[in-house]
Amino acid sequence: MNTETPTFPLAFGLSTFGDVTAGGDGRPISHAQTIRDLVGHGVAAEQAGLDFFGIGEHHTDDMPLSAADVVLSAIAARTERIHLGSAVTVLSSDDPVRVFQRYSTLNAVSDGRAEIILGRGSSIDSFPLFGYDLSDYEDLFEEKTNLFAHLREGGPVTWEGRTRAGLRDQDVVPHLESPLPTWIGVGGSPESVIRTAHYGFDLMLAVIGGPAARFAPYAELFHKALEQFGRPIRRIGLHSPGHVAATDEQARAEFWPHYRDMIAKVSATRGFAVPTEASFQRELGPDGSLYVGSPETVATKIAANLRILGADRFDLKYGIPGMTDESLLTAIRLYGEEVVPRVRELLA
Repeated sequence: MNTETPTFPLAFGLSTFGDVTAGGDGRPISHAQTIRDLVGHGVAAEQAGLDFFGIGEHHTDDMPLSAADVVLSAIAARTERIHLGSAVTVLSSDDPVRVFQRYSTLNAVSDGRAEIILGRGSSIDSFPLFGYDLSDYEDLFEEKTNLFAHLREGGPVTWEGRTRAGLRDQDVVPHLESPLPTWIGVGGSPESVIRTAHYGFDLMLAVIGGPAARFAPYAELFHKALEQFGRPIRRIGLHSPGHVAATDEQARAEFWPHYRDMIAKVSATRGFAVPTEASFQRELGPDGSLYVGSPETVATKIAANLRILGADRFDLKYGIPGMTDESLLTAIRLYGEEVVPRVRELLA
């Protein structure tokens, strides 16, 4: 039983869903150019001093990043220090063996800089695409997480389940040369928090609406569950959307219309309320989940919420379909060069 105080260093990352940006004429750029630009974003993130760059799996016209590991490998070839990973991989509609093989390969290509964040998938586009039944939503994730945990341990794997064929003394290659940090992204399920502790993975709290403080009980539950399972203390991260510009006014003007349009587009299928200017202002405030503003504004909010959750990592989900590549590159630079140092000062 581990009762030591966590001593993890603060870490700061960026993540994206590969949101399609707009060209100078306001029209969406091509999927191919989006992907090429994203490689540049990963390079810019390292140049700005950030610790992690992640790509979330999506399969839609305005978020076409369906093969994140391929793009991350391209970024790995042009960087030396930054950690690279998924944010998230929808494990429920993928095969754990192939996921392990892809990210163990990325770990080799990047010389040990790969990470993976597993998720059930709040966006369900991948289920019909790959022939999975949504009625199996929970069972798929539970079984596949169990198999992934076996694979991550290394050595021949013997495993039986209901949702895929079993394995018997199976050697799964390539072997890991260094550990593969593994997180589970949790958006509001205490069962998922307990599952994360059971497997000894790190916990990434995805807060996309309302106050981060409502997730504080989940952080406490995670620590208690780790203790009950006899696991060592693990990391807790906070993942939320936002945008950084020179001033609060500029950041809000660049972000708001695209945020409004995106949420309105997915509201019918995701159950989100269509945002109004009033609700947007609430989310910008101390009890909201949007980190939109000047470097000082964003840094102050990040520092406050890391304290509330006892978290040691913050990943900013940057970009919204329709924004310009120029504004995103500026946001990356400001986040790494101005926001992160200020957060470190506030939490020193």
